[in-house]
Amino acid sequence: MRYIEGKNPVKEAILSRQNISDIYIANNQKDKQTLEIINLCKERGIVYKFVDRTKIEKMQKTKNSQGIIAISQDFEYVEVEDIINEAKKKNESPFIVLLDGITDPQNYGAIIRSAYLTGAHGIVIEKRNSCPITPIVEKSSAGALEYVKIARVTNLRRTIDELKQKNIWIYASDINAKNTIYKTDFKGSVGIIIGSEGKGISRLIKEGADFLIKIPQKGTLNSFNASVAAGIIFSEILRQRSL
Repeated sequence: MRYIEGKNPVKEAILSRQNISDIYIANNQKDKQTLEIINLCKERGIVYKFVDRTKIEKMQKTKNSQGIIAISQDFEYVEVEDIINEAKKKNESPFIVLLDGITDPQNYGAIIRSAYLTGAHGIVIEKRNSCPITPIVEKSSAGALEYVKIARVTNLRRTIDELKQKNIWIYASDINAKNTIYKTDFKGSVGIIIGSEGKGISRLIKEGADFLIKIPQKGTLNSFNASVAAGIIFSEILRQRSL
């Protein structure tokens, strides 16, 4: 069972035709977004119930559900091949995001959101040492989770090697890299590795990359937050592919 919390995530879940069993709405909530969700429920035959706000607060897994919670089936992961096929379907060079040890749900959700908005075809995570799909991830993605394909693999390094055999160039974000993202050609088939918030990319995963890249920065702090770095890199990929 999966809890989807917040008006925008719930709306996007309905629009993407997720298998929703029930939607709970706080009594006397009649703002424009809520009324739009109610109309969508009526159109698609989804059961919605008005309940006391205290019940919503007891159910919610995030700090602010905005008075609305949808109950859905567990998130369905895909295979890596499905992500590659998504690129083929769109007649585009694959743009795949590989996450190494991202454990913070807000960062994970923000990365999903950036990946969706910049045209990534999917995300690959490792089963161990990775954040699961939670209501916080869902809410932080602002509904993007409903549209992004995510594959969960047993061995990320092995998956990287398999992607390279399919002529997909692998780039790892590293503060000590010589090449910046603005002097790197991302127009071909690419896989972008983003490391964890504290440890960065592990040695074994970094060794599997074809190239190391960095974001130019000033100041004495170590690096950008993982989700911020991902957004900057993904935006540069989108810019290059839009030329």
